[in-house]
Amino acid sequence: MSDRPVFVIGCPRSGTTMLQLMLHSHPRMAVPPETRFLVPAYYRRRTWGDLRVTQRRRAFAQWIATERSTKFRELKIDKDEFIRQCVEGPGSLGSVLGTAFRMYADRFDKPRWGDKRPSYVKQVDLLLRLFPDAQFIHLIRDGRDCVSSLKEMPWYNLDSFHAVSTWAEAIDAGGRLRRTLPEDTYYELRYEDLTDDPATELKKLCHFLEEDFAPSMVSPREAAQVAVPQHKVWHSNTHSDVLRSRVGSWANRLEDWEISLCEHMLGDRLESMGYELTGAPKPSKEHVIACQKTMQKRKASRMRKAMRDRLNRLREPSPVAALLTSGQCALAGVPHHRPEVTEPAV
Repeated sequence: MSDRPVFVIGCPRSGTTMLQLMLHSHPRMAVPPETRFLVPAYYRRRTWGDLRVTQRRRAFAQWIATERSTKFRELKIDKDEFIRQCVEGPGSLGSVLGTAFRMYADRFDKPRWGDKRPSYVKQVDLLLRLFPDAQFIHLIRDGRDCVSSLKEMPWYNLDSFHAVSTWAEAIDAGGRLRRTLPEDTYYELRYEDLTDDPATELKKLCHFLEEDFAPSMVSPREAAQVAVPQHKVWHSNTHSDVLRSRVGSWANRLEDWEISLCEHMLGDRLESMGYELTGAPKPSKEHVIACQKTMQKRKASRMRKAMRDRLNRLREPSPVAALLTSGQCALAGVPHHRPEVTEPAV
């Protein structure tokens, strides 16, 4: 049976939380609420120095467990036991990070863990450095629905041009992943197909994950009580059965100029993913130029970050790849073993 980590990726508001819950409803998989420490820890890895040194691992684990921005508390695992396992575990960045997720899976007596964050779609190379045996599920939704939904979110404070750019970036990143990653590593799934026939799509997904299909995945309401924090009111739909009511609702939620802009800027991408265009009139020149400028600025920012990361890779303070799963250990040529688990003191 597989023990590979699984990441759910995609454009925000693509239904990734629903898919997270479906996976968490599988008897062998645990996928927690969104955490916020994988990517920041990777970019700050020089802060902790050589993680082959016990005290360095302890300091890193304490940061994960106590820094409010990491959302470690959402995992509901024992802080002291987490630090102990990190200190006694392998000396690599991915091993310390992966220990938190493995302990989350242990809470439910499950052998596999996953993680969900839409923005990971643009950070797959980073995640593969940390977890070289990982699998990725890219959930794709009609870009017009994503744009309309993003605009309505209480946490989204950018304009429609950024929302259009966000979907384009996710689709373009997916295209690169499809061309470069092995078939057993990257999987694409359309939100519309998943909500139209959950059982069929989940059976195909389980085949990719090398897991038996579990009927419990089709109705993940129970998992929502565990894996979706109550304060995230924008995920209220996840507490009910799988719904198709929002499919195509962009037609009533976007203004006419936004529909025109989406179909002009995203048209080729939409059609390549099987979405039909309405033939909306061409957008104004001003809107097109504004959207193009937004896309160019975002691309330049990504390229600067990628360049800094390439330079940092030349002087790594310690090993990056995790050594926790059978696949990770096999790739590194080291034996695989599970740590001793101690009960927290009462």
